[in-house]
Amino acid sequence: MTYRNPTPTVDIIIELGDKPERPIVLIERRNPPYGWAIPGGFVDYGESVEAAAKREAQEETGLDVTLIEQFYVYSDPNRDPRQHTLSIVFLATAKGEPSAADDAKNLEIFEPWRIPTDLCFDHDRILEDYLRYRHFSLRPRL
Repeated sequence: MTYRNPTPTVDIIIELGDKPERPIVLIERRNPPYGWAIPGGFVDYGESVEAAAKREAQEETGLDVTLIEQFYVYSDPNRDPRQHTLSIVFLATAKGEPSAADDAKNLEIFEPWRIPTDLCFDHDRILEDYLRYRHFSLRPRL
C-alpha cells in the first residue's frame, strides 16, 4: 500500500528589536512560487520542528532566532501549489541585521501597516491571524 501524507514545513514570523510596532522580516522568493514570504521551509528527516525553524531562519535571513511560541498549524491542502504541505508557524525574535541568503532573492523588514500584498502560499492569512493576535490577543479559530 502506498501512503500519501502531507509534507511538514515550518514558517517563522521573526520580530526584530523591541519596538512596539514589532517589525517583521519577509523574504522575496528566488524560486517558484515567486513573491514575498515568511521565512521557512521543509523539515528534514530526523529533525524536530523547532530545530528546522531555527535552521531555516538562519539559512534564509542570517539571523539566530529565539523561538517564543508555536503560533498555529496551517494545513489547507491547497496552501502550497507544489504539493500538500502543513506548516507549523512559530513566533520568534532576533536582533541584528538580516540579509537574504539561500533561496531568498531579497529581504526586507516590514512594519505591520506596510506588509506587501503579493504574498506566497497562504501567508496573507497567516499574517492576518498574527496581526489579530498581536493587536487583540485573539488566536486563529479552527
